[in-house]
Parts: sequence; C-alpha cells; structure tokens
Amino acid sequence: MATMAPSLDDIERIARQAMIRLPEPFRAHLGSIVLRIDDFPDEETLREMQCESEWELLGLYMGRHVGMKGDVPTGAMPDMIFLYRQPLLAEWCVGDNSLEALVTHVLIHEVGHHFGLSDEDMDAIEAAAGDD
Repeated sequence: MATMAPSLDDIERIARQAMIRLPEPFRAHLGSIVLRIDDFPDEETLREMQCESEWELLGLYMGRHVGMKGDVPTGAMPDMIFLYRQPLLAEWCVGDNSLEALVTHVLIHEVGHHFGLSDEDMDAIEAAAGDD
C-alpha cells in the first residue's frame, strides 16, 4: 500500500479532533467559527501579513475577537480559522513533533486570537488539550 502525504481532509480531521479536546468554555464559543484548510495562503493574505514567502504562515485567525463581538456590522464575514497544509507539512518534516501536535499547537494559537489571549494563556490551553 502506498503512503501518501496527509490531505486537506486529513488536516481538517486532526484540527477538529483538537477542537473537541479544548476546554469547554472555549468549545462553546467556537461553534460559529469556520475552519478552512488550504494548501497555502492567498496572495492578499501574504501581503497583509507581510510574509516574504508562502511557507511562512502556518495558520491565521480572521475575524473579531470575543471581546469585540457586540454589534457585528451588517454583511460581516464569519470568523474564520485558516490552516495551511503545505507549510504545516514542511514544518512537520523538519520538527520533532507529531503532525497532530503541530496542528493542535497552530489551531490553539489561532483560537487564542479569537479570545484575545496572551501567549501564556495559549500555552496553558495547549497543555490542557494535549495532543493524544
């Protein structure tokens, strides 16, 4: 049987499993967030994030964090978490962690942006979620 690189669907499955392991207060707020897995960020995103290469960005939160929710402007796009498959796979190949641990780490970092959390807060969430 041939071994294939993890697909977009595989990365999404890993990310959704990680979301299930998040502490309840966070899971409850993520129901309306769109999770999108792409091979790479688009050109506009790369420009906005001032990336020199499409390989630099592993994930991105796009939206208003929980503290800013209040009145959502008419026509506002839903909050979204993007994970970028090719940069994730490249990082996984040179790193010491499992793909599941890497995807969980990036997902939690992006979820943290949704909640307006500090890096220390995100580290605590990641420790609580584990990577099985």
